[in-house]
Amino acid sequence: MTGHDRGAGPFDPKDPAFLADPYPVFTALREQAAVHFHPGLGERGMHVVLTHAGCDAVLRERGLGRIWRDREPAEQFPAFNLLHQTSILESEPPTHTRLRRLVAGAFGRGHVERLRPWIGRLADRLVTELAQRLADGEPSVDFLAAVAEPVPVEVIAELLGVPQADRHLLRPWSNAIVKMYEYGLDEAGRRAAEQASVAFVAYLRELVAERRVAPREDDMITDLVAATADVEGRPSRLSQDEVVGTCVLLLMAGHEATVNVAANGLLALLDRREAWQQVVDDPALVPGAVEEMLRFDSSLQLFERTATREVEVAGTVIEQGRKVAVLLGAANRDPAVFAAPDTLDVTRSPNPHLAFGAGIHFCLGGPLARVELQATLDAVRRLVPGAVVASRPDRRREFVIRGLHELQIGSDG
Repeated sequence: MTGHDRGAGPFDPKDPAFLADPYPVFTALREQAAVHFHPGLGERGMHVVLTHAGCDAVLRERGLGRIWRDREPAEQFPAFNLLHQTSILESEPPTHTRLRRLVAGAFGRGHVERLRPWIGRLADRLVTELAQRLADGEPSVDFLAAVAEPVPVEVIAELLGVPQADRHLLRPWSNAIVKMYEYGLDEAGRRAAEQASVAFVAYLRELVAERRVAPREDDMITDLVAATADVEGRPSRLSQDEVVGTCVLLLMAGHEATVNVAANGLLALLDRREAWQQVVDDPALVPGAVEEMLRFDSSLQLFERTATREVEVAGTVIEQGRKVAVLLGAANRDPAVFAAPDTLDVTRSPNPHLAFGAGIHFCLGGPLARVELQATLDAVRRLVPGAVVASRPDRRREFVIRGLHELQIGSDG
């Protein structure tokens, strides 16, 4: 380990060629070993795990936790840190148990099924508008801007009861905050993340205060405010800032993941005309195609854990206090689990991908994301069956969250 230069490692998370297609690198590394040490990730470097079995074990191992450490200097990032200090994703039992029980109870009030028909109508409207622009003579339309980005933002806003006039604020806030998860973010990006966090926290505190005074029907914030659970024999409720942290997590996780799965997945399908035609011809394939989109080009590539005690992962010892990261994109292409892993197969079954994680941090919003992605894919296959990639898209120059700047699509009929 000591022989490595700072930033050197088994892959370069800023190399454009690697970002364009990391999967051959992952394959080569996995063939060498299940676990590699990467000295260039984080402050002290960390081990990265590339096999499905290894990643699944890390996600389920109770000796490997999500241990939040404030971004330093802490006085410069009070709002960003607050959002994570109160987050389910950044906590472990018993705090995690309490938060998840309360939030799951609010989610369990039927919000996903309530929104299912509304999401279908939203996707149909946006894709119809895209199709009309193509019919009116535009050579191509950016699928990201026209469909993939608006759908999850509108859905989360509807779920939370954010007024229509304020919904345009959410996407820029989320985009700025999630940049902080990348390695080597510059000072301007760090300041932008904190400014967005300040604005988001202030806005949601007002909304939460309103719901305490005037509860609404079919409103997730109202349900979060009212949520109660018995924890260790005592009633418990979410604090104002815990409600705020939960709302921001819903937006960021729901928005970033769903946007990028929709765009990455549609690009992969349109580049493989036989697979695309299968989906166009058979609506019954849509749910399975969405699972394959989630597997084939993971929107979240890396997820960190911290060892709370010494733990062995695939023969490698992770010392207490050291970080280890699962490479979800590598796990989801592991040939030990997936036949022909580099082939996009819309009929693949079973499909035990790890796109939504595993263990106690398994994504609560997974069912909602599936509804959004299925509605979006179904609308495109019905309304723009001749969709084609009009120009090769540029990848975002980010590794942890994998996505595109835009996806220009046209139609061949």
